[in-house]
Amino acid sequence: MTSVEMNVQTYLSRIGFAGPVEPSLDVLRSVHICHLKSVPFENLTVHTGGRVQLDPHLLYDKIVNQRRGGFCFENNGLFSWLLGQLGFRVTMLSGQVKNSFGRYGPPFDHLVLMVSLDGQRWLCDVGFGSSGFSVPLSLETSGHQEQGHRVYRIRKDTGMIFVEWQGQGTTGADGDWAQLYKFTLEPRCLEDFAEMCKYHQSSPSSIFFCKSFCTILKPTGRLTYIGRRLISITFPTKGTGGESETTTRELKDEEIPGILAEKFGVVLNSPLVPKDETITPLAVMY
Repeated sequence: MTSVEMNVQTYLSRIGFAGPVEPSLDVLRSVHICHLKSVPFENLTVHTGGRVQLDPHLLYDKIVNQRRGGFCFENNGLFSWLLGQLGFRVTMLSGQVKNSFGRYGPPFDHLVLMVSLDGQRWLCDVGFGSSGFSVPLSLETSGHQEQGHRVYRIRKDTGMIFVEWQGQGTTGADGDWAQLYKFTLEPRCLEDFAEMCKYHQSSPSSIFFCKSFCTILKPTGRLTYIGRRLISITFPTKGTGGESETTTRELKDEEIPGILAEKFGVVLNSPLVPKDETITPLAVMY
């Protein structure tokens, strides 16, 4: 992917992973969830006057050295490099996210990863935010894949593969499946996502342009900053049948940098312009 060397141990230390690093399913699952619990899903570069560039060296410096996060192209782009360094067979894939308007984004809207291991294929995604799965999903089954209080499944239809879930926050009657995104298995490279990376930083139809946010998975739930709000979600204990608890705190502009540093470990080098604007629906159907 690049001639720049990655310090694997520094990256693993950044995400709090310690242990053997042979390319096994246990290691894949462990580094996946460690990444989610350590590296925020965030777009703050867009709202501090910067621009995201899909250069692996720049992504490594930002996420590992500066201890920042990123959106899908950044998190999954860098995670792909790490997995390759650990000896995994990784393929980048192009996904299309189903948005709040019930429409899919354009091709290359989302970057996801497929890992081939011992004759099995696994979907990895450390760049999807609050609806994402915590450990890789098997691409070899259409059955239910339970993760805590959520259930996911992989569904194939008309040449596309769909990631769907059941959980709090899904729409429809109890038991309905909500679509998260769709993708194909055609191999891609990081450069293929460059145009959509620009789009997400400039389009009024992109959440990344319209809202400043930062979210991270916690041991008991999820913590999210968006606009001028801090939202804490506590997941129900498995097997209790309870519901998630949500608390929201309104923030003043001057509070936000301190909250980001204290709660997310994100220290910004430039002033943040908080943003929480309405997203404009895409005119084109995908």
